[in-house]
Amino acid sequence: MQNPWDTAMRQYEAALAHAGLSPYLEAKLRHPDRIVEMSLPVRMDDGRVEVFTGFRVQHDNTRGPYKGGIRYHSHVDMNEVKALAFWMTMKCSLVDVPFGGGKGGIVVDPKLLSSGELERLTREFTRKLYPIIGPERDVPAPDVYTNGVIMGWMRDEYGKKFRTQSSKIRKEEVPESWLDAVVTGKSLGAGGSEGRAEATGLGGSIVLDEILSRRGVKRSAMTVAIQGFGNVGSWLARSLIAAGYRVVALSDSKGGIYVKDGIDDLEALERCKKERGSVSEYDGGTRVSVEEVLSLQADILAPAALENAITEANVNDIKAPIVLEMANGPTTTGADGALKERGVIVIPDILANAGGVAVSYFEWQQNMQAVHWQRDEVLRELDRKMRAAARDVAEEVSRSGLSMREAAYTLALRRIAACDTI
Repeated sequence: MQNPWDTAMRQYEAALAHAGLSPYLEAKLRHPDRIVEMSLPVRMDDGRVEVFTGFRVQHDNTRGPYKGGIRYHSHVDMNEVKALAFWMTMKCSLVDVPFGGGKGGIVVDPKLLSSGELERLTREFTRKLYPIIGPERDVPAPDVYTNGVIMGWMRDEYGKKFRTQSSKIRKEEVPESWLDAVVTGKSLGAGGSEGRAEATGLGGSIVLDEILSRRGVKRSAMTVAIQGFGNVGSWLARSLIAAGYRVVALSDSKGGIYVKDGIDDLEALERCKKERGSVSEYDGGTRVSVEEVLSLQADILAPAALENAITEANVNDIKAPIVLEMANGPTTTGADGALKERGVIVIPDILANAGGVAVSYFEWQQNMQAVHWQRDEVLRELDRKMRAAARDVAEEVSRSGLSMREAAYTLALRRIAACDTI
């Protein structure tokens, strides 16, 4: 399987000739600003102490504080986290929010931990991260197998540490809303934003709609196969169905389901996954494997799970003429080249799944300003941001003849260069 960092650097190289970076910035972006690896001793429920490994990579802060998720997964490694931090730098720049890129993770299977063990692990991680994160320094967020509850623990632990370490600052001089801004993706009661849950999936549907509208394609006739039924995949499916697309396939980590006439009862599918363990147990369609979802006959394929879903080994099986990359790094470099040669339109991850970081920025804004936006306002701003980014990429493609991925990276790099003062 291709090293994600190698994938990221090859994507970077492909855009350099068109971006016009200074030699300094070109070299700088090849290397993260800071890489931190930490040991995390945790007292388990049975009294023994287990030591986990955690990472935080801060790639670049030319445009603003580092920003990026925290994932809890048994396969987290440094090359993956470095690549994800780089992609966050590109994503934030492309969607034009004043953040740089960061990413973090812990090597752990969270399903094997109790709630108490998970909380103790999260608080230990936050204490180790404390010197390098903060509302104007580095702002973590949820990612794979993390959520608003975990972000709440992080915010609480950061606040405790801040009050203890900052003895010269009286409590009333630092509003709680400023401390809330240390992480995004929090629950509403903990300072989170309306619209955050659906942001990534909905943002992807907005981007798709804008790209297809500019090409004169009628969405009502379009079929979609989605690999992944977590937060992103489920909200993407819901948004696409509401917009008139026909979602014909969905999968989770255990299997998938194909419904030729389109899935119209997502609530039943969600109940099936919860009660029977997988959407593949759904009675209303044909069971397919996770891999088969990628090769189904559909107008649009949306990989919405993990990296390296489309590879040299399966790229020739891809039948969809449009790929909407809802996962980070779902296509290897070799597979991307093969899709390009066949004329497949690939809407790249740094554009397609940027809705999450857009609403994370809105949440950060609200916390920093001690205000709360209503859901309609959040979704209106999300729609504006995503359509603007999609239009910019489409116009760059028309102007330059680049692929959509190359155009997206070129725009992102130019915006970073415009903020570089060295």
